Amino acid sequence: MKDQIAESALRPVRATAHCAVAAFALVGAAWTARAVWQIRLAAAGQPSSGPPDQGDGRHRPLTALEDAYHFVSSLGDAATVLCAIVFLMWLGRVRDNALALSSQRLRYSWPWAYLGWIVPIANLWIPRALIADIHRTGAPERPLPSVVNWWWALWLVGLVSGVGLMYTDSTDEVIARAYSDLGLLLAADAALVGAAVAGALMVRALSAVQEDRMEEVSRHGATPTD
Repeated sequence: MKDQIAESALRPVRATAHCAVAAFALVGAAWTARAVWQIRLAAAGQPSSGPPDQGDGRHRPLTALEDAYHFVSSLGDAATVLCAIVFLMWLGRVRDNALALSSQRLRYSWPWAYLGWIVPIANLWIPRALIADIHRTGAPERPLPSVVNWWWALWLVGLVSGVGLMYTDSTDEVIARAYSDLGLLLAADAALVGAAVAGALMVRALSAVQEDRMEEVSRHGATPTD
């Protein structure tokens, strides 16, 4: 009976994983486009009239290139939000499957799958810990794929060097930074593109491990790990 309950609770993960991989690819392309436009801005140089944000609430008219960057930046923001939604859907699916595959309890309750990304300080380690906990619970005999650490390291680099600044600064302020400090922006972009690639590989690796475990349960009626 326990085996039947565990097997019936399992949910297919392949389609959700494919969507998450595609979303990571979209984000990687979006941040690459941002980097290309930042390079174009730096190459064109700041207009003689100064940065777009003139201070004291005054803004000069944007150049065509600056206006295009606003559009590219908005598309990148939309792609990032979409990726976050799809990734959390995948995370919820593999978390449910891990619980069904094992009698062990996860270290973090389900609210942390969402709160762990936004609570200051805690967001520096909880998301990776969630992934590791899900993998350990669902497939304790398998080592954690190294790509998880690569993904998290690159994400933290991007978080510290650029993402936080870009979420608090306006797009016009980012344009001004492209004119004066392109290196920092490109470093953040490179880290985030790398994190997107590593994230896609991580989703594929963890999904493959879980699918193998699910097939074992279906084929042999294996008892969930105690």
